[in-house]
Amino acid sequence: MLFDFKEIPASECYKLLVSTITPRPIAWVVSQDTNGTLNAGAFSFFNAFSGNPPVVGIGISSYKPGRPKDTRVNIRETGQFVVNLVSEANAQRMNITAIEFDYGVDELHEAGLTTLPSVRVKPPRIAESPVAMECELLQIVDLGETGLVLGRVVAMHVRDECVLDAANHYIDTPALKLIGRMHGRGWYARTSDLFEMPRIPVKDWKMKAGS
Repeated sequence: MLFDFKEIPASECYKLLVSTITPRPIAWVVSQDTNGTLNAGAFSFFNAFSGNPPVVGIGISSYKPGRPKDTRVNIRETGQFVVNLVSEANAQRMNITAIEFDYGVDELHEAGLTTLPSVRVKPPRIAESPVAMECELLQIVDLGETGLVLGRVVAMHVRDECVLDAANHYIDTPALKLIGRMHGRGWYARTSDLFEMPRIPVKDWKMKAGS
């Protein structure tokens, strides 16, 4: 079945994208406005885009035409934010912060979350999150009613029990028990069902081809 994106409405293109590009990691973003008012929101148009420099990207849309979400406004104004990752244990509280509260409502308080100070940026991190990345704004790419926020990671916090070897920066990824966004309005995936498939060195492939 062909779906020609030039022939169908944007809302239907969105449905096709989020129904097929899965699972998507979740950026649980803490930001603050110029007055210090905190905001927390969850976004699944998110991933890492570069290792050097270390860059993450988040697609942040608008509540309605002409009114960007508070997270994007705050990041544009202050140039700083913290991306927290979502574990199974925090799924319900992340979902609470995704409610479209009125401006000024403290989503962290509503969800019963606590914060810890960041070391490189002003917005705090979520204490309950197993991973938090402190970020400085690199660029916001205007995509109409969506803005692609590109941030440079300047510090990362990982829960102690999820660090295998701090000196070599080895993380026990399965221990993080992160979740990902799936299709529809309420489907998520756990990251506990894993399989291993090592990369094939080119020399091994050439040997196989020549045998």
